[in-house]
Amino acid sequence: MPMYQPSGRRRDGDVRFEVGSGGQVLDLETAVKDGILGGGDGLLCPGAAAVPTGEKLDLKKMITELESIEVPSVFICPISLEPMQDPVTLCTGQTYERSNILKWFSLGHFTCPTTMQELWDDSVTPNTTLYHLIYSWFSQKYVAMKKRSEDVQGRALEMLEKLKKVKGQARIQTLKELRLVVATHDSAKKTVVDNNGVSFISSLLGPFTMHAVGSEAIGILVNLELNIDARTNLMQPTKISLLVDILNEGSIDTKINCTKLIEMLMEGKDSGAEFVSSLSLLVGVMRLVKDRRHANGVLAGLGLLKKICSHETVRSSVVSIGVVPQLVDMLPNLNAECLELALYILEVLSTLPEGRLALKDCPSTIPNVVKLLMKVSESCTQFALSILWAICKLAPEECSALAVDAGLAAKLLLVIQSGCNPVLKQRSSELLKLCSLNYTATIFISKCKLTRTIH
Repeated sequence: MPMYQPSGRRRDGDVRFEVGSGGQVLDLETAVKDGILGGGDGLLCPGAAAVPTGEKLDLKKMITELESIEVPSVFICPISLEPMQDPVTLCTGQTYERSNILKWFSLGHFTCPTTMQELWDDSVTPNTTLYHLIYSWFSQKYVAMKKRSEDVQGRALEMLEKLKKVKGQARIQTLKELRLVVATHDSAKKTVVDNNGVSFISSLLGPFTMHAVGSEAIGILVNLELNIDARTNLMQPTKISLLVDILNEGSIDTKINCTKLIEMLMEGKDSGAEFVSSLSLLVGVMRLVKDRRHANGVLAGLGLLKKICSHETVRSSVVSIGVVPQLVDMLPNLNAECLELALYILEVLSTLPEGRLALKDCPSTIPNVVKLLMKVSESCTQFALSILWAICKLAPEECSALAVDAGLAAKLLLVIQSGCNPVLKQRSSELLKLCSLNYTATIFISKCKLTRTIH
């Protein structure tokens, strides 16, 4: 059972505390005044009227909604390590949540959980002073939180109204302020959505929109909930054209926001196929993917590229701009999350004749992909096997020999002997058989042994 060890000893029955290494004894009023209980910021003052007139706040609800806030240690039950709602004190002077200490007794324990002293009296006394302090502290924190939330909503509404009146640099500055607010406050997002803000912000995007305005507007929209009507509105050709231009020319943060917004617009069955075939869009996405200085950009770009490749009609365009060799060359330097996305994309493109040819013609494909077998994850191994199977089937003599020389045989034997998916084992056996057709049995076995020794 967890035990909470406070920094000093306290005698709650006397409503006095021994805190710090100096052994200074303080009463509750002094502790609050000196800020020991977190009241130094002015939010805690016993007896202060923090609760709106006529409104009785529920302590349990306040504790739940303020769960992320740091709570003074004297409010914590030593048994559950949670804030107390009904504190009671034992004869030893230690205070616990009533339900927790009663459960302790029901288990046959007649000791104080913190001190392990035997109890000479098993009665519990409500610690009303501590309860009122806990209630006061949480009430004022709760009211302050609600007030901040209301202030944020008011600011968001005020900025929306201001945007309808201002132009030029003032509009850019207001959009920037609104973007920062909606990015950090859920209540602001709801306010913008509930007050037709999505439609208004979307109306700012068009053929004559300055990129500075467009970048801030896009930064706001990616933080909001977009319904079908909003997505349809944003998929107008003039808006998409602006979005693609900003993707190609904006800052790294703006580019990432553009990819996120395009993904949002592609949600739903068969949506987005019309505009994702744009070569300018594909080129912009690949520029983001190849910029290794920004890991978040690489991940965002690969995520969008995966979404784009879900449209069969677009895959040929993806191959035509040279995505295959570029991704293959990036494989050794990608982290696990990006690597899985890149291999997925390459596997999808390997279903096209031109995709398989691009994979075969890239000299790095076989060595880079073979190295990934059984190295990162089962998913990566599956994608890698599919890619190798596609190119070895395309040119068995040429590719099988290169693959075996790169250590494929030993890797395949490792997959077959592992405890991975039976489907992967079957595919490995088939690929191993395909590769062996180009060798005599003796030579092939020797290559298997040699590569296993090396790797």
